[in-house]
Order: sequence, then C-alpha cells, then structure tokens
Amino acid sequence: MLQTENIYLFLLMLPIVAFLYASVGHGGASGYLALMALFSFAPETMKPTALLLNLFVAGISFYYYYKGGFFNKKLFLSFAVTSIPLAFVGGTIEIDASIYKKILAVLLVFAILKMLNVFGKESDSIKQVKLWHGLLVGGIIGFFSGLIGIGGGIILTPLILLLHWGNMKEAAAVSALFIWVNSAAGLVGQLSSGVQLETETFVLVAIALIGGIIGGYLGSKKLNNQKLRYMLAFVLVIACVKLFFT
Repeated sequence: MLQTENIYLFLLMLPIVAFLYASVGHGGASGYLALMALFSFAPETMKPTALLLNLFVAGISFYYYYKGGFFNKKLFLSFAVTSIPLAFVGGTIEIDASIYKKILAVLLVFAILKMLNVFGKESDSIKQVKLWHGLLVGGIIGFFSGLIGIGGGIILTPLILLLHWGNMKEAAAVSALFIWVNSAAGLVGQLSSGVQLETETFVLVAIALIGGIIGGYLGSKKLNNQKLRYMLAFVLVIACVKLFFT
C-alpha cells in the first residue's frame, strides 16, 4: 500500500482530511476513500482501510462533542438500532469494482455539499424524529455504510439538519457515534468474510489521528475555516469525477 506512487503527498493530505472531517463530527471515510481513489489504491484495500481510520477519528471527534454536552442519546438510538446490523450485512457483501466506484462517487456528492455548508443552516424549532423514520433512515444508511466503507455521517448529518431533528452541534455528536458503530459493524462484516487488514494500515491510522485529535477539539469549541473546507471540496470533486470516468 505504501509503495503507491506519490505516497508522501498522500500522507501529507491524510491528516488534513481527518482534521476537517473531525471538526464537523465526521470520521472522514468519504475523504479517505476519495484520496485513495486519486492515488490509485486497489479497491479491495480501500473499504477496510477507510473503516478502520473512521473508528479512530470518529471516536476522537465523538469524545470531544460528548464532553461538550452536545450528545442526544435518544436521537442516536433511533438510527443506530437498525444501522448496526445492516452495516454488518453490507460489510460482508463484495461488489464489482466499477459499480463500487460509481456508488462511492454519488455518496461523495453529499460530502462535497456538506463541506460547502449547503446543509449548514440551523432551525430554531427542533422536531422529534418519528420512530419509523429513524429506523428506516438508520437501516438504509447503515447498509450502504458497510457496503461502501463509510460511516454514514455524510448522509445522516444533512438529514438531521434538513428535517430539523437537531441543531448543528447535536448533529455532529450523534453522527460521530453513528459513524463509529457503523464502521465497527462494517469492519467486522469485512473481516468475517475473509478480508485482511495490512500492517501498513495502522501507519495511516497514526497519521490520521494527528489531524483528527486537533479537528475534534477545535470543532467542538469554535472553528469555521471555510477556505480549508473549500479546498477539501475541490479535492473531493476531482476524486468524484475520476471515480465516475474510470
């Protein structure tokens, strides 16, 4: 894996991606997958690597948001009950590389819109999520999380804000733990189906953690570096185009 061409540039960009995603309560799998696609990583290594990175970065992000008092346990459980088992199921399924890339490209659009703050407006009136809404949304996102190798936060956070189920900080806290449990379930599904993690993957974890710790801390306090987010959105657009046409 670390013999990939231009690996030093990849290692430089990795903690920046982790920093930006952790600052908004995300693990960053969509960003890691985008980077790996840009640097031509093998598809079979992309999914388990992204899920493992998610576990560490989303865990750090959740810790800071939870410590800040932003976690809504009831809101989280309404999604997690169905997302965890279906993320495991998704993790056991292998799909054709070309189909995988197209689905990932579509999901990256959510990440791009999130980084551009398209879903950034909060509502003063918070609505209670209906049980069947939470179970349905959680199940669908969970399945695709395991299938593609993401935690699902790039989809859940916009939905929470758009449907007024929580404010920005609550959405970030809930999404961080949602990402963690889905990533764990998806990774277990992957490992149970015979996928193995390369030793070098843990080197990437250590590097990503640097950005994740700083991003999670600053994001849970006060951080709004929009220029950096625009830069990341630009990288994601390039990756999205590459995935669609390769």
